Amino acid sequence: MFEKLKIFENKYEELSARLCDPAVASDAERYTSTMKELREVEGVALKYREYKECLSGLEDAKQMQREEKDSELSEMINEEIAVLEEKLSQVTEQLRLLLVPKDPNDDRNVIVEIRAGAGGEEAALFAAVLYRMYSMYAVKQGWNSDMLGANETELGGFKEVSFMVNGSGAYSRLKFESGVHRVQRVPDTETQGRIHTSTVTVAVLPEAEDVEVNIDPSELRIDTFRSSGAGGQHINKTESAIRITHLPTGLVVECQDERSQYKNKDKAMKVLRSRLLDAEREKQQGQLAQERRSQVGTGDRSERIRTYNYPQGRVTDHRIGLTLYKIDDILNGELDEIINALTAADRAEKMKEEQTID
Repeated sequence: MFEKLKIFENKYEELSARLCDPAVASDAERYTSTMKELREVEGVALKYREYKECLSGLEDAKQMQREEKDSELSEMINEEIAVLEEKLSQVTEQLRLLLVPKDPNDDRNVIVEIRAGAGGEEAALFAAVLYRMYSMYAVKQGWNSDMLGANETELGGFKEVSFMVNGSGAYSRLKFESGVHRVQRVPDTETQGRIHTSTVTVAVLPEAEDVEVNIDPSELRIDTFRSSGAGGQHINKTESAIRITHLPTGLVVECQDERSQYKNKDKAMKVLRSRLLDAEREKQQGQLAQERRSQVGTGDRSERIRTYNYPQGRVTDHRIGLTLYKIDDILNGELDEIINALTAADRAEKMKEEQTID
C-alpha cells in the first residue's frame, strides 16, 4: 500500500512542477491535460501527506511520553496520543478507500433505457414513474437530461423510453440502477383492490466516445419513418424519425424525439455506440463473473434488484438488504441514501478484493 502511495506523491510533485513550466502554462492543451492528471492523483497524494504528518506527530508524542516525568503533563500527552491514534486510523481507512481502483467510466454521461416487463399496462405506467424519478434525481444533481426516444401507451405509460443524462459523475451515481425493478401496488384499473406485481427493466450505459467503437457504415441499415405518439399525438408530417440496424449484431435503435432527421440520427448513433461498448464490457465481465460476483450484483439485466411496495410505503434493495419506508421521497428523486449505500458496499467489496490480492 505504501509503495503505491509514494508513487502517487511523486507523480503529484512532478505534475505540480510541470504546471510551473512556462512552456506548459502557455499551451492551453498541455495545461488542461496536466491539470486533469493532477486532479486524478491530488486526493491520494494530499491524504498521504496528512497521514505522514499524523504519524510523525504520534511518534513525537510517544517520545515525549517516554521522557516526561511530570504526571500532569504525562496525562495531557496520553490524551494527545489517543486523539492522534484515532485520527491516524481514520486517515488510513480513507487512504485505503482512495486506493480502490476507480471505474474508468465513472465521470461519463449515461444513456438510461427503461422498458416495461411483466404486467402489461401496469408495467408501462411504472416505467413512466421510474422515468420521472430519474429525471427528478438528475435535476437535484444539477445534471441535464435529454429524451432520446419513447414508445408511449394510451394511458400515459411507456413500453420503453430512453434518455441521456449529461453531468459530472453521472455514471458513478446511476450505474447500480441496471436490473429488474419490481413494483407491488393496486392498479387504478383494479376494481377489487388486489395488489398486482409488475416489473420494469432498467439499463444504464456509459456514453461511448467515437474513437472507442469502430462502426463500419456498410454494416448499418438506416430507415426513416414518421414519428408519432400514443393516440396520434405529436404526429410529424415529415419522415424525421430514424431507425438504425447494426447488421452484425442485430441491434436496433430508434430515435424520433427531434423534428430534425439529422439530430435523430446523431442521437441514435450515440445510443448504438454505447450499446455496442456495453455489450463488449459485459462480455469481458462475464468471464470474471464465474469466479467473482460483487455484493451489489453484476448489473445483469435479468437480476431483480429492487422492490417498490406501495401499500407498505417500502422500497427494498435486495442486493444489500436495505429497506427504506419512504417510497414517496424516493420516487420524487431522493435516491442518494440508496445510491450511497450501494457505493459503500461496492467499495467495501473492492477493498476486500484488493487486500486478498496484496
